[in-house]
Amino acid sequence: MPKIFRSASTILAAIAGFAGVLLVLYAWRLPPFTSTVQSTDNAYVRGQVTIISPQLAGYVNQVLVQDFQHVKAGQVLVTIDSRIYEQKLEQAKATLASQQAALANSAQKQRSAEAGIASSQARVESAQAAVTQAEATWKRIEPLLERGVTTQSQADQARATLDQATASLHGAQAALEVSRQDLAATLVNRQSLEAAVQGAQAAVRLAEIDMQNTRILAPEDGQLGEIGARVGQYVSAGTQLMSVVAERIWIVANFKETQIPGMKIGQPVTFTVDALDHAQLSGHIERFSPAAGSEFSVIRTDNATGNFTKVAQRIPVRIAIDPGQPLAERLAPGMSVVVSADTSTESSDALSTGTTPQAQASER
Repeated sequence: MPKIFRSASTILAAIAGFAGVLLVLYAWRLPPFTSTVQSTDNAYVRGQVTIISPQLAGYVNQVLVQDFQHVKAGQVLVTIDSRIYEQKLEQAKATLASQQAALANSAQKQRSAEAGIASSQARVESAQAAVTQAEATWKRIEPLLERGVTTQSQADQARATLDQATASLHGAQAALEVSRQDLAATLVNRQSLEAAVQGAQAAVRLAEIDMQNTRILAPEDGQLGEIGARVGQYVSAGTQLMSVVAERIWIVANFKETQIPGMKIGQPVTFTVDALDHAQLSGHIERFSPAAGSEFSVIRTDNATGNFTKVAQRIPVRIAIDPGQPLAERLAPGMSVVVSADTSTESSDALSTGTTPQAQASER
């Protein structure tokens, strides 16, 4: 009898040990319990969370939304006291009007200078005619003087008239050059005035932008987070007032590097959501991270040490949520999910193009 009991105890211990080994192999998905389904609970719902902040300083006039409210793109969320910015806009407009008046005055000066040039040119032509006439008179009197036909006084008068006409011509030519220089100065000053007008126009546009920025708008459709703005609160550029969560969401699953082989873009996956009583939804692999998650950490790990222990790294995989699932509307960024991907299935891209998994693996 004791031998029989000892044999039974040995058999039970062997069975228990064998069952334990099988349990460990199953838990770690080792042969003969290997599976093509790769799962991870290191996965979360992700979305675009935009922090809403003002671009200028001032006191909050109105808060037109409430916590967790759905908003549309362009909807007014908060308004800031705009009285100072209204006066700055009026001041900029007044400066612009002054610069435009100076530019118009420059145009008037240009027309006046052009008229002066025309008048000076007429005086030059008149003086030239007088010189021509005086030269003709002198040429007639000079031979007569040599023959003694005319008097010396008449010859002196003719010569003086010629000299006076020549001097008048030189004066008229100088006046013409002065008129031309006045026009050139006016045109050079015109460029400065035009630049001043452009600067004043830019100042008006900046003041208008500041006026528009006193009304803080929703950048896109989505749902608000907790509202941090309060009426009467003084805010400055960069103050966080609230957050807008866009409607588009996705899944980021951090698979171990040993689970990645066999996964392909477009491959269907399923995931369960803890917050939805572990309801199962479907999606497909959209893209893979270009590096392991450790490469994006703030403090990089240094593995060049003597006590190195190899640890399987995590590769983030972005998963798109398939449309047409009613429960998908209840997903929110930050929720925990469990993702499962069957690496034996072909991707939707392969099914549509007829590409085999082996060909896709060679392309990757």
